[in-house]
Amino acid sequence: MADETTGEMILSRAKEICKHMGHEYMTPEHVLASFVLTKDFENTLALFNLHVNDIASLLNEYFSKLDILPVGDDSEPGESYFFTELRERYEQEKPNYDPAYRGYLLLKLLLEEKDTRAYQILSNALGGDKNLPLLLSYYAQTIGEAEENYIDDDFDDMLEQLQNPQSSGIVVCMNDQLEGRPPLVGRADELRRTIEVLCRMEKNNPLHVGEPGVGKTALVWGLVKKIADGDVPERLKNSKVYQLDVSTLVANGQFRGEMEKKLQETMNKLSSEEGSIVYIDNIHTMVGAGRSNDSSMDATDVLKPFLDSGSLRFIGTTTPDDFKRHLERNQSLVRRFQQIEIKEPSTEEAIDILTQLKPRYEEFHKVSYSDDVIRFAVTASEKYQSDRRLPDKALDLIDASGARMEVNGEQGKEVSKEMIAEILSEVSKIGTVKIDEESENAVETLNDRILKQIYGQDEAVRLVSEAIQMSKAGLSDEGKPLASLLFVGPTGVGKTEVARVLSRELGVELLRFDMSEYTEKHTVAKLIGSPAGYVGYEDGGLLTDAIRRNPNCVLLLDEIEKAHSDIYNILLQVMDYANLTDNRGQKSDFRNVVLIMTSNAGAQYASQANIGFGGGVSRGSAMQAQVKKLFKPEFLNRLSSVVTFNDMDQTMARKILEKKIGELRHKVESRGIQLELSEEVFAQLLKEGFSKEYGAREMDRVIGSRLKPLLMREILYGKLRKGGKAKIIKNGDDIQIK
Repeated sequence: MADETTGEMILSRAKEICKHMGHEYMTPEHVLASFVLTKDFENTLALFNLHVNDIASLLNEYFSKLDILPVGDDSEPGESYFFTELRERYEQEKPNYDPAYRGYLLLKLLLEEKDTRAYQILSNALGGDKNLPLLLSYYAQTIGEAEENYIDDDFDDMLEQLQNPQSSGIVVCMNDQLEGRPPLVGRADELRRTIEVLCRMEKNNPLHVGEPGVGKTALVWGLVKKIADGDVPERLKNSKVYQLDVSTLVANGQFRGEMEKKLQETMNKLSSEEGSIVYIDNIHTMVGAGRSNDSSMDATDVLKPFLDSGSLRFIGTTTPDDFKRHLERNQSLVRRFQQIEIKEPSTEEAIDILTQLKPRYEEFHKVSYSDDVIRFAVTASEKYQSDRRLPDKALDLIDASGARMEVNGEQGKEVSKEMIAEILSEVSKIGTVKIDEESENAVETLNDRILKQIYGQDEAVRLVSEAIQMSKAGLSDEGKPLASLLFVGPTGVGKTEVARVLSRELGVELLRFDMSEYTEKHTVAKLIGSPAGYVGYEDGGLLTDAIRRNPNCVLLLDEIEKAHSDIYNILLQVMDYANLTDNRGQKSDFRNVVLIMTSNAGAQYASQANIGFGGGVSRGSAMQAQVKKLFKPEFLNRLSSVVTFNDMDQTMARKILEKKIGELRHKVESRGIQLELSEEVFAQLLKEGFSKEYGAREMDRVIGSRLKPLLMREILYGKLRKGGKAKIIKNGDDIQIK
C-alpha cells in the first residue's frame, strides 16, 4: 500500500530537492519533481506512453534558470508565492481527504495553478490542457499499486534522474557514440604524441592547435577508437572521453555563479571516475566565460585545480589565431597544457585520406568515385580554395557532388570530374574550372583567342599570354601571383580592353579599381582597411575583401600613376609574396590572381617622340622610358613584364571600327533590325574617328554622336519601330537611313 502521508512526503521531498540543487526559493516545480520520483506517478505517465525522464528533462531546463545560493550557503530555502499558496490550500483541504489520497489532492491543487511552469510542462508533455483531467483520473486509479511509492530508497540516486551532468547536456561520453564514425587516416605522429602527453604524471593535458578543417576533432575520435580497441598503454585502458559542450554550459548559466557551480559539479563527478578524459573543442571560448568584470573568475579558473590534479585529464583544441588572441595572454592556463601542432596534410596525404573515406560516401549517396575524381577533388580544391584547408575542403566537394547526383536521380552512377569542377566553380566563384587537357588547350590557344578581339597589339598580347602560360607550366616563381603586368601606352589603344578579354577567356572575374580615387595618402588605407580607432575600421579593406571573395580573378588597377606613392609599397608585398594582410589581421591570397596595372605615364612626352634627333622612336617606347623614371626600380623588378602598347594606325582603326559596328549590329538585331552601312559612310566614320591622340575612344564618340541618334529616332518614332532593314548612306556631308 502507498504511504498514508504521500502528500506530506512529496512536499517534504520537494524541499530536499530544492536544497540539494542550491535553489533560493521553493516552487511548484519542485513539487512536480518530487512527484516524478514516485512509482504512482511513473505508472500514471506510462498510460500516456510517457516516461518520467520526459518530464525530468523539461524540469531540468527550468531549474537551470533559477537563482542559486552562493557556494557554502546552507541557509534554508524560502517559499515562492505560488508554493506558499499551494501549501496553504493543501493544509486547509487535507482533512477532507483520506490520508491515502492526499497525494491525489496535492496533484489536483498543482494542476489548478495554471500560471505556473509546472502546469505548462505537464500540459506540453501530454499534448494539451484537455488531457490534464485524464491524468488526475489515472493517478487516482494507480494509488496503492506500488508497494514502495518512491523509485529508489537512496535519495541521492533519485536526484541523479533530475540532475545528471550527462543528461543535462553539458558532457557527452564519446565512447558511447563511436558507431558509424569514420576511421582516422594518417596522423600517426600526432596521435602518438597525444597519447604520450596523456600518460604523463604532470601537465598531462594535450592542446591541439591547427587551422579549421585540418582534422583536430577527427584526431580525438581516433583516440577514442584506440581506447575502445584496447590499443593504448595500460594507463589509458578503460578510459572514457567526455566532450564538454561549452555553449550549453554558458546558456544554462544566466545568474552569477550558476555556470561555475554547474561546471564544478560536473568536473567533481567526472574526476571521481578513474581514467576520465574531458575533450573541450574550441577551448578558447572558455576564457572569459561567466566573467562580469576584470576581477571576477571565469570558467578557466574553475578548471585549473582539476588541470593540476592529474586525476582528470583534458584535451583542448583551438586555432592559431584564437590561441594568439585569447589563450596566449592567459599563461596560467596555457602552461598546464602541452601544445601539439596539427598541420594541414599534404596533397598526397589528403588523397590517401579521401581514398579511405570514399566507401562511406559511396554507400551514403549510392554513387561511385574513381581514383582520378578523388585526386582531382584534392588538387582542384587546393588550387582554387586557398582560404580553406585540406582535407575538409576536398571532402566537401566529394559530399556535395554525391548529394547533387542523388538529387538529380543519378544514383548508381559514377561522379565525374565535370561535376566536381561545376560545384567548385560555384563555391569558389570561378567562372569555369578547366579540367586536365582542357585547361592546357585553353591556355595554349589563349594568344590566338585574344588576338581575334584585340587588333594591332600582337606583341602586347603575346607577352600577356606567355606570362600566363609560364605560370601554368610551373616555371614562374612559387608564392607569387600568376602574372604581374604593367600595361604602358597612349590612351584608347586597348590596355583596359585586353584585361577584359583576358578575364573572359580565362573564365574568371574582372576586379577593377580606378586609381584616380586613391590620390590622397589616407584614401590608400581604404584598400586594406582603416587602422584601429578610425572611422570605417570594422568595414575591412576594399581590395583585401574583394580578393577573399574572388581569389581567382584578373585584378585591374587602372591608371596606376595617379595613385598616391604609398600604393606601391602595398603592391610590392602582393607581387613578392602573393598575400596582403588587412587591418584585422586577415590574409588575402593573390596566388591565383593576374595583376594588371595600366599607365599613361609620360603621355605628354610621347608626342615629342618623332621630333628632332630622336626621330623613329615610337610613342609607346618614349612612354616606357618615362615609366622607368616614374616607378622605383624595386617596383619594376617585381613585374612579370612591362607591356608596351603601339600607337593606333589606320589598319588598327579600321578593324576596331568594324568590331564596334558589329557590336551595334548585334544589339539592334534583338529588335528585328538589319543594319547595313555603305562604304562611303564607313569611310566617313573612320575618317572622323581615327585619332592617334585619343585612340579608339574617339571612335566611340563618333558612333555615339553620328550613328546612334539616327537609329534612335527611327526606332522610337520612325519606320524601324517594328523592325526592318536599315541601310545607312551618305547624303552630302550628312548620313541618313535609306
